[in-house]
Amino acid sequence: MNYLSQSWLIDRRHALRAMGSCISLPFLECMVPLRASEKTTESPRRSAFIYLANGVHSLNYQITTPGKDYQFSRSLKPLEKHRDVITPISGLHHPGALGHHHNCISVWLTGGKLGPSDRNTISVDQKMAQVTAQHTRYPSMEIALTQGSLAWTADGVQLPALRRCSEIFGSLFEEPKGGKEAQRKALRRKASVLDDNLAEVRQLEKSMGNADKGRLDQYLTSVREAEIRTRRADAWLDTPLPTISPADRSRTDRDIPKTQAGEYFRTVYDLMVLAFQTDVTRVATFSLGGEGDAFSIPEIGITESRHQLSHHGGDAGYMEKLTNYDTFAIEQYSYFLTRLAETKDLNGKSLLGTTMALFGSGMCYGHSHGNANLPLVLGGGSDLGLKHGSHLDFNREGTNFDGYAVGEDGTISTSHYQLCSRPVNSDAHMSNLLLLMAQRMGVETDQFGDSNKSIVI
Repeated sequence: MNYLSQSWLIDRRHALRAMGSCISLPFLECMVPLRASEKTTESPRRSAFIYLANGVHSLNYQITTPGKDYQFSRSLKPLEKHRDVITPISGLHHPGALGHHHNCISVWLTGGKLGPSDRNTISVDQKMAQVTAQHTRYPSMEIALTQGSLAWTADGVQLPALRRCSEIFGSLFEEPKGGKEAQRKALRRKASVLDDNLAEVRQLEKSMGNADKGRLDQYLTSVREAEIRTRRADAWLDTPLPTISPADRSRTDRDIPKTQAGEYFRTVYDLMVLAFQTDVTRVATFSLGGEGDAFSIPEIGITESRHQLSHHGGDAGYMEKLTNYDTFAIEQYSYFLTRLAETKDLNGKSLLGTTMALFGSGMCYGHSHGNANLPLVLGGGSDLGLKHGSHLDFNREGTNFDGYAVGEDGTISTSHYQLCSRPVNSDAHMSNLLLLMAQRMGVETDQFGDSNKSIVI
């Protein structure tokens, strides 16, 4: 094979047509065209979403200065070294969240409206995965400290999530137990469960009421989703897994005790970086716990759950611990940005340039379930056209905004909590941000969730 002639280069369309029979290799420098200066090989586009439950201690989190000359708040100080590659965002809200615990996390990436009889809509990560899945072994990666992930299918079915780091590593980078053929047989036994029983199910459906039909339809949808993923896994069995270095394996293939939250968070972030670097997936979500069960952090003296701290009732000790929890979580997000920045992508660039990483919550102030003025930070993605370095404050565009009440000591007064309960800018939907991210990932759409326009960063 003559590499100098580049006769080995394969047309993308040809590769996709032959996906069932060809071998997929990791990105190698020798695969970049010799005249790369004239025609650069495009790097994959990636997105990661990190969710912090129950909002934040708003008074210690909120940035009060707009634009490029903003001052970092106490909670956001760990991100100061990333100023040029992040955009803190204030004033966005989800109208459909309705202020309930479950709804806030459920609609964070969907922009849906969840009343008693409503079904959720597709989450933006899954919308992105519809574009990127053709290139990767896994359409997306779901990690959560509890069973439910941040990801929802087009039919409103919540995708399951993994939690244990060794299990996550094994699912991404290890050969199936018993060998490929045993795995293939197991997958094919599962593959057509729905089709084999569909006629009987449809017959049963005729005698059901509307409520039961709705539940059955949702169940069948979840089975169909599982079937699709099973067939996909079967198709990728003959594609070699990426080779993982001993250093990367020791960093990620391990389980962390609950008492070492920092180690756990950083290991998960390392797994996400490794998944992006090896291109096994281009979309990932990570929930740091649900609204009612985010765990304690004894390593920094926090023995209470995050839910308990967020409902502090004005207790000074709880509010201080909540701020420390916020800062701790943001420190780990800062670690993720650092790891992305120091890890090389195709063309020798850092992963951070081609990865958008959104950190935030579906609440602002957990004590009152306030879901306006959501705490959000968008990092990375400069190679996707994002221009960072400023605090983007949509509160200032609101007709009822009178500015942040700041005391003599320079801290925000408690009147700021009013911004957490009701939006001062009713047009500032978080879905506008999700729409922007979807578009930068190559999703061809002018609408997502309850968006009314795409914001500019």
